Amino acid sequence: MEIQKDFDKYIDFHRTNGGTGKVFKFKFIEYREGFLKLEAEFPPETLNPGGSVQGGQMTSLLDDVTSLLLIYESKGSVYPNSINLHSHHHRPLFGGKVVASAEVIKMGKNITTVKGELYSLNGKLAATLMHTVFLMKSTDVLKMN
Repeated sequence: MEIQKDFDKYIDFHRTNGGTGKVFKFKFIEYREGFLKLEAEFPPETLNPGGSVQGGQMTSLLDDVTSLLLIYESKGSVYPNSINLHSHHHRPLFGGKVVASAEVIKMGKNITTVKGELYSLNGKLAATLMHTVFLMKSTDVLKMN
């Protein structure tokens, strides 16, 4: 419960200061070193005319989750800047709640690769993101402590 309270500060900061933070309504599920799992939601504004979630919205959500893991683990001292976002879309989603996870694959001094996965509520893998970032020192605005 202590980790959840601590992590909720980062989710609240993201919700208040980030555009997508307001959209996806993240809720903490699980954290362990190098791994994060959040519940999220795709509102009607993220759907394409066919009624499924637009692929770019899935990538955006996974971009956020993988970045939040790195920001949390650094206690807000680094800010990940995307170098490469490579997404695979395995099946459609149709809005509503989903589960997203992030896992550090390789952590370097300046460059890090994180894998993000997006699941339907019944546990079916919908999208995978390989996210490579340049780690930049954050400004005081991003520091949480």
